Amino acid sequence: MRLEGKCGLITGAGSGIGRALAIEASARGMRLILTGRRRDALESTYALVSSKADVHVEPRDITSANDRLLLRRVAGERFGCLDILINNAGVQSVGPLAAIGDRDLEAMVRTNLLAPMAMVRDMLDLLKVSAASRIVNVGSMFGEIGFPLFGAYSATKFGLRGLSDALRRELFDDGVGVTYAAPRATRTAATARYAHLVEAFKMKMDEPEDVARRILRAVERDARSVYPRGPERFLVLLQRLLPSVIDGALVAQLRKARESLASPPSLSRDSVAIKAEKPNGAKSGAF
Repeated sequence: MRLEGKCGLITGAGSGIGRALAIEASARGMRLILTGRRRDALESTYALVSSKADVHVEPRDITSANDRLLLRRVAGERFGCLDILINNAGVQSVGPLAAIGDRDLEAMVRTNLLAPMAMVRDMLDLLKVSAASRIVNVGSMFGEIGFPLFGAYSATKFGLRGLSDALRRELFDDGVGVTYAAPRATRTAATARYAHLVEAFKMKMDEPEDVARRILRAVERDARSVYPRGPERFLVLLQRLLPSVIDGALVAQLRKARESLASPPSLSRDSVAIKAEKPNGAKSGAF
């Protein structure tokens, strides 16, 4: 798929991978709607996109049915169709499952799994209008390998991967492709909050700009998935063939990580939050 002139909607565009995707997509000539809960963060992204880009900022909470319908209306009025939907928004709570409260568990499930399902459902008629459209679900390597202390988050990303596989088959005859992206730990404000665990588990970190470029290259190639370069691909294969090997390695690393976990877990708001005041309007423009 050639990205120039394509119409896209990116969730969680106010920071991290979402912001990097917005910058990279606009540089490739895409027309964009950027959404996220925080207006100030979206406006910071807006200020960084290509000066020639057609970009509309629409602050919305994708866990809200009303806000999703408003996003659909805006996309329909501006574009008449939707070529690319990027489900990127996510929240994360890290720590022992026994220490994570109901509110944080529900926030992860609503934002990381239920909201992408609902976004696809609510945008599907616009995606079908396009001659060849694509859904991009941004998951995680935590959706491939269940790391201890990341269990609830991993569960939502495993679910998103399963949803992506099912939708790829379900929507094939409708001309709607699906790409699942599984980046490893990425250097964002959210991951900085559990940097001690990243170190304890010996995770490699990527820059959001590199992740965004790989995702958009995968879209251009109509690829079904995009994974990190390096040993992670081997680890995914090992997880599927010899999971007991991964068990032993991660249990050993967990023992070290427990020494680092000195404070209770808290919800890291990577892109959106659940309890928030409603946004008051939208900013748009074509530079």
